[in-house]
Amino acid sequence: MSVSSVSSRLAWKDISWQDPDGGKIILHGVLPTIVYPRKLRPDYEWHGLGLLESEDIVELWVQEEKDEAESQGVNRSHALISGGTMALYLDELIELEDIPSGRFPDPEPRRVHRLAERHNRPVYFIEPSFDDEEWEEHMLKEAKEVSRWRKLLGLISLGGKWRKRVKKNIFEAKKPPKGISANFASASVLAATWWDLSEWLIGETVSKSRNDRFAARLRGALADLRKTYNDDACLLVPLATPWRHQIISSLDLLPEVEEITSNKTDSDTSEEE
Repeated sequence: MSVSSVSSRLAWKDISWQDPDGGKIILHGVLPTIVYPRKLRPDYEWHGLGLLESEDIVELWVQEEKDEAESQGVNRSHALISGGTMALYLDELIELEDIPSGRFPDPEPRRVHRLAERHNRPVYFIEPSFDDEEWEEHMLKEAKEVSRWRKLLGLISLGGKWRKRVKKNIFEAKKPPKGISANFASASVLAATWWDLSEWLIGETVSKSRNDRFAARLRGALADLRKTYNDDACLLVPLATPWRHQIISSLDLLPEVEEITSNKTDSDTSEEE
């Protein structure tokens, strides 16, 4: 599926991209900090998991779980007082009724990661490590972009930018599947606004560079899966719902496959309850 065939970046259905070399990558859109009901969870067979994170994310998740066990809600409180786009997102999100939100670690990515571990499915960390020179250069560019005086000045009026973007994104909202609270549509608008402002901070050029590198590594992860599953290989990728369009656009460019290996070798394709 190409980006031109996707009706909306806030569509609820997961997006499948077929690799011309064989296999497919399924982009599973998630809304940060929200516990997904069963109807929004993958109900299809997948063989490996691609996380658009570095390996350090697992250690962070474990620490957040420990923090929550000691003091429930501490991570949400920290995010709220830290300010920025995530604080604005959470502040409005937790006011929505029938939405289990503000949960840490991020529920849906952590859930599918646990599932992959439980069934020994390969897990691929798509963000390169810091000893990768090309990625180090990218991170420096990102930091430089965020620290530009125009961006820093813009942060002063971040609340105004947030409200304007929410009003714009409302028109992209899609009705959730039957049986799911209508407030999930509102949550998707807030998630899109959080994403848009986060991307505004780093700029379009830096964002595209990241997406193109991730697309090359996603193709590499799928290529690794094909060694076991041939053309039936299926890589599941949980990511922020509005990010899917950008990743699909980069995949459609057919970037050269970047070799990447998983941290697991065996896989059991039985699905989770």
